[in-house]
Amino acid sequence: MGARLVSLIKESSDLQLVGALERKGHPAVGSDAGEVAGCGRAGVVVTDNLAALAERADVLIEFTAPDVTLMHLAIMAASRKAMVIGTTGLSANQIVEVQKAATSIPCVFSPNMSVGINVVLKVLAEMARAFGEDYDIEVTEAHHRLKKDAPSGTALKIAQVLADATGRDLDQVAAYGRKGMIGERKRGEIGIQVIRAGDIVGDHTVLFGGQGERIEVTHRAQSRDTFARGALRAAQWVVTRPPGLYDMHDVLGLK
Repeated sequence: MGARLVSLIKESSDLQLVGALERKGHPAVGSDAGEVAGCGRAGVVVTDNLAALAERADVLIEFTAPDVTLMHLAIMAASRKAMVIGTTGLSANQIVEVQKAATSIPCVFSPNMSVGINVVLKVLAEMARAFGEDYDIEVTEAHHRLKKDAPSGTALKIAQVLADATGRDLDQVAAYGRKGMIGERKRGEIGIQVIRAGDIVGDHTVLFGGQGERIEVTHRAQSRDTFARGALRAAQWVVTRPPGLYDMHDVLGLK
């Protein structure tokens, strides 16, 4: 994601790359960010010191790991600079920390920055309300073999949207995979299934199963550019906003 962001910013006429960040000890530290990204020299050296970058930046776009994200968020909050967070796998307590930090800076936090998936989320909520409890709901997601968290943040967001739209408590109705003599499917259950294989960028499917018919809505990400372009759109939007926690529906005007 970092490489694609660097490449797309380099191509842009209204965005400027002022820094690129890697973990301490990473071999890319000290190298030109554009050369690391494979898009030619960018004139920006990769660093492991966010505090030094924060003063020069308007916004940080973050795709890392939960603990690292919270550390970076604290630095950006201290500098009163905006942030766009695409990191997934945060715990409930870590999300509370994000919410606290967003009282002092504008922050867009979304498990999926794709414009398409966020439009799909809005449509799915309307479909779920219309179908009601007579239609079973299953969410399936597929990602590359190197993805560490499961289910994906997007799958969890989809399931939460569906639960909210139908007045259900996701913690009570979620079924994460099935095995053995589990009995009949419980009424109101929302199934969430996970696939990890090869280099799949990200597929998400919601199946509504009724009597005599089924409806499937699928979003397939064919390139990480879809997430990078959404994150850049969020970055341009969030720098004009007051402190607060926003999501891609805010960015896209879908609320």
